[in-house]
Amino acid sequence: MNIKLVVLFFSLYCLFFVASVLFPVDYDWYSNLHKPSYTPSGKTIGIIWAFLYSFISISVCIIISLEESFKKAKWFYIILIINYLLNQSFSYFQFKQKDLLLATIDCGFVAITAILLALIAYKPSKTAFILLIPYSIWSVFATYLNYTIYVLNS
Repeated sequence: MNIKLVVLFFSLYCLFFVASVLFPVDYDWYSNLHKPSYTPSGKTIGIIWAFLYSFISISVCIIISLEESFKKAKWFYIILIINYLLNQSFSYFQFKQKDLLLATIDCGFVAITAILLALIAYKPSKTAFILLIPYSIWSVFATYLNYTIYVLNS
């Protein structure tokens, strides 16, 4: 086992939790929002994200382990960074600014970049592609859910 990949995995995994530390969920505000009946519990959402962050981190480690030149994998890394920044921005818009519209728009961009990331991963690694499918699906669902919450509270 390559120790550098293990360190990379845990570093990436931890990076995905930065926004939750900087912009924690305001449970009082969130619990008072009108939400559709299919809204998962906060605990369920947390568990799903923990798994998704591990899948994303593993997929990045797989791509890096292929030792493709940066030029070949350039778009994977560019979209990964954009997706990461958008993903982290969601907590800022949703819980710090309490702006459901901006959070929904941001979530839509997270979904688009998650899908792009999966598609870009397909050629170098089918395994990385498969690991990114749940993230893409969840991001689309999260966008729809957030849009519904926005509409119900407008």
